[in-house]
Amino acid sequence: MSNLTPMMQQYVDIKEQYKDCILFFRLGDFYEMFFDDAETASRELEITLTGRDCGLEERAPMCGVPFHSVEPYISKLVNKGYKVAICEQVEDPALAKGIVKREVIRVVTPGTVTEASMLDEKKNNYILSIYRLGMQYGVAAADITTGDFEATQLIIGNTESQLSNLISKYSPSEMICNPDFSKTSVKSNIESLFSISVQTRPDSDFSPDNASRLKPDRSANISGSNERGLSLSASGALLRYIDETQRFSVRHLSKIRLFSISDSMEIDIPTRT
Repeated sequence: MSNLTPMMQQYVDIKEQYKDCILFFRLGDFYEMFFDDAETASRELEITLTGRDCGLEERAPMCGVPFHSVEPYISKLVNKGYKVAICEQVEDPALAKGIVKREVIRVVTPGTVTEASMLDEKKNNYILSIYRLGMQYGVAAADITTGDFEATQLIIGNTESQLSNLISKYSPSEMICNPDFSKTSVKSNIESLFSISVQTRPDSDFSPDNASRLKPDRSANISGSNERGLSLSASGALLRYIDETQRFSVRHLSKIRLFSISDSMEIDIPTRT
């Protein structure tokens, strides 16, 4: 797209880094969306689809929302399962030489919402991470609005049933997993059972080192390096994902409660319901 105007080229370059998101691109008093994002947002938000000269033969599809009342629009998209990347002007337009510098300052996803107006105050908003190694699973859950962060391991046995029961405890709005878990039928079953998409993340994310700043609290009762490793692998990926999307300090996510399934009362889904 070498014929694009400088501003549209900037948009395309940033969008390339956030292909799985709807990019809210700040232009003055509005967040604008272009091309496929504009068509999707126009349909989902029921707002007018227009066009903008972009340097190509045809005008780029475009729609926009006011920046001062953006939360309801973001909330509507997130509730439909979309991820929204917020791209702001990061320098004063009056001082800019050429195109104003812009960058994504945050990605809003179903499990990383922090705005009170977009949350149900009566329940937690959990995001889960699942790490599969053979027939064992490490599971971590966090609510970034409260700082709750805990993890456990499921060992060989009726694992899928145990996993479903554990997930129902948290009723997550978003989940991530490693490629090994993504290849199993369990993933599709979980997606169907909980009406939630499970996003696959690279193996490199699932490293206990990524959870190094999380300190197990004094109630931690998981013993054994392998058990801790699986739990911390899931925790590491979750912390990395939160860091990537939030782009601001989440210091309150400093402690992790490691617990053992065998020391907890398991409640199946019908009973919990």
